[in-house]
Amino acid sequence: MASTSSSPPADVVPHIIDLLSENPSVAAPGETKLPLKHIPGDYGLPFIGAIKDRLGFFYNPGQDEFFKSKIQKYESTVIRTNMPPGPFIASNPKAKVIALLDGKSFPVLFDVSKVEKRDVLTGTYTPSTDLTGGYRVLSYLDPSEPKHAKLKQLVFFLLKWSRDKVFPVFEACYTGLFETLDKQVAENGKSSFDPPSEQAAFNFLTLAFFGSNPADTKLGVDGPSLINKWLLFQLHPVLSLGLPKYLDDLLLHTFRLPAFLVKKDYKTLYDFFYDSSGFAQDEAEKMGLSREEACHNLLFATCFNAFGGIKVFFPIMVKWMPLMKSVVYEALRIEPPVPYQYGKAKRDLLIESHDAVYEVKEGEMLFGFQPFATKDPKIFERAEEFVPDRFKGEAGEKLLKYLLWSNGPETENTTVGNKQCAGKDFVVLVSWLFVAQLFKRYDTFEIELGEAPSGAAPAVTITSLKRASI
Repeated sequence: MASTSSSPPADVVPHIIDLLSENPSVAAPGETKLPLKHIPGDYGLPFIGAIKDRLGFFYNPGQDEFFKSKIQKYESTVIRTNMPPGPFIASNPKAKVIALLDGKSFPVLFDVSKVEKRDVLTGTYTPSTDLTGGYRVLSYLDPSEPKHAKLKQLVFFLLKWSRDKVFPVFEACYTGLFETLDKQVAENGKSSFDPPSEQAAFNFLTLAFFGSNPADTKLGVDGPSLINKWLLFQLHPVLSLGLPKYLDDLLLHTFRLPAFLVKKDYKTLYDFFYDSSGFAQDEAEKMGLSREEACHNLLFATCFNAFGGIKVFFPIMVKWMPLMKSVVYEALRIEPPVPYQYGKAKRDLLIESHDAVYEVKEGEMLFGFQPFATKDPKIFERAEEFVPDRFKGEAGEKLLKYLLWSNGPETENTTVGNKQCAGKDFVVLVSWLFVAQLFKRYDTFEIELGEAPSGAAPAVTITSLKRASI
C-alpha cells in the first residue's frame, strides 16, 4: 500500500453538468421535455427471483456489479429489482423495489411529503423491537408520527448539551488511540486500527454526551464488543461475514437471529446509559416522554447511529486520505457509511432521471443505492476517483448539494420535520477533528487493507507511522 501523506495534491477543478432544475428528482406533468417511460426490470419468479437477486447482490457478482449489470441490461438508472434479504425474513411485496441509481432521481427519497419513512431504516425488513426494549425508536419513525418530533428534539438537546465538551474530550480520547497505535507498531511492526479505534469512539461519545467514562463503571471496556454483537443481530440480513457463500447466506439472510441471545448484553448497555443520562431523561419527561423510552432512544442514537457511523467511516477516511474539510466530504461521497435508502411512495409520482421520467404508483417501495448517486458521472467529474480537493473553493461548494450521505443534501438542515440525520453536523465536525489530529501527529502513515465483506467497514492495519517533524 502506498504511503499516505498530508502533502497537498495537484489542483483539481471540479465540474458539474447543468441539471434541469434545482430539485429535479420529482417531475410534474408539463415540467419536463424528457420522455415518459415504463420502469424496466422485473422481479423474476416468486421466491426464486428474490433468492437469485440476493445471491447476486452479496456474492456473484457483488453489489456494485449487481447494479451496474442491471443498468447496462435495461439501459436505465431507474429499474425494478428485488432487494435482500428476501425469503424468509422479508415478505415479497416489501422486497420488490424500484431502485434509483443516479444522482438526479435519488433525492426523492428525502422528500417526506412524497415518501413514507416508517420502518425503512434497514430496508425491506424491520428488526424486532425486542432489540430496542420493546420501542420503535426514532430512526424507524416517520416524521408524521407524533413522537418523531419529541424524540428528535431530545437528540438535539443532547448535542447542544455536549457542545463544550466535544473538542477537549475528542483530543484526549484520540490521543489515547494514537499512543496505542504507536506502541503496537513499535512492538509488532503493525497494528490493527479497528479495536482501539472503536474503544476511542465509544469513550469519546459517552464522555462527550453524558460525562461518563465507561472504564469507571461496571461496563469497563466491554462497550464496543457488546454493541458490535447487538448491531449484528439487527443488521445481519444485509451483511456478509465473508464465510463460504451458502453457509453465509443460510446463517445471515434466511432466518432472523433470535433477539433473546443478546438480551443480557443489551441490558448491560441499557443500565450504563440509564445511570449516565439522568439529565437527558429529565428533559424527556418535560416533553411528555417516559424515562425508559428516552433511555432506549439515547442508547440507540449513541450506539447505532453515532458509534456505528464512526466505526464504519473513520476506517474509510484512513483508507482514502488526505486537506481536511474537502477530504471528509470526498470520503463521504465516494464511500458513504450508510449506502442504502428506502421510502414508500405516499402517492402516485413521476420521478425524473437524467434521461427519462418514470411513473411510480402509491405504495411502491423505492430504494436508492447511494454510492451510485454520489458517484454519478453526469454530476461529478472523475466520479470513481478520490479527489481530495473536490469540494474546495466556489465550484466545490456548489457540489455540496449533491453530497447525500446524511439522508439529505449536505446543504440542507436537519429538522424535526425531516429524516435527515440529527447528528449530521456533529459527524462532519468530529471527522474534521479526526483528520486534523491524525496529521497533527503524523507526517505519513502506511496501511494494509483487508477485504471488506458486504456492508462491513474496511479492515485497516497500520504498518508504518512517521511522527510529525514540527
